Amino acid sequence: MANTLVRLEGAQEVIVDRLTKTGVYKNRSEVIRAGVLELGEKYKVFKNLKDIEDELAVKKMEKISKGIKEGKIKVLSEQDVKKKYGFK
Repeated sequence: MANTLVRLEGAQEVIVDRLTKTGVYKNRSEVIRAGVLELGEKYKVFKNLKDIEDELAVKKMEKISKGIKEGKIKVLSEQDVKKKYGFK
């Protein structure tokens, strides 16, 4: 997950504050996330949310595979998992 600092001023700040104060969104981050999704839809950067979910799944699998290859992630066998967590 990437962290991005967003500085809001003027109208944008007022809109975000009103959307949170009225309870439309729980917090400022949710407002920003929703806005990004709407922009993505408006400018057709994806066909549908399923495409985005598929892309994210592929990125996650690639990250895990890289971690395994680099030895940063340890893969346990079924037998190792059962032993570790006390299953028979």
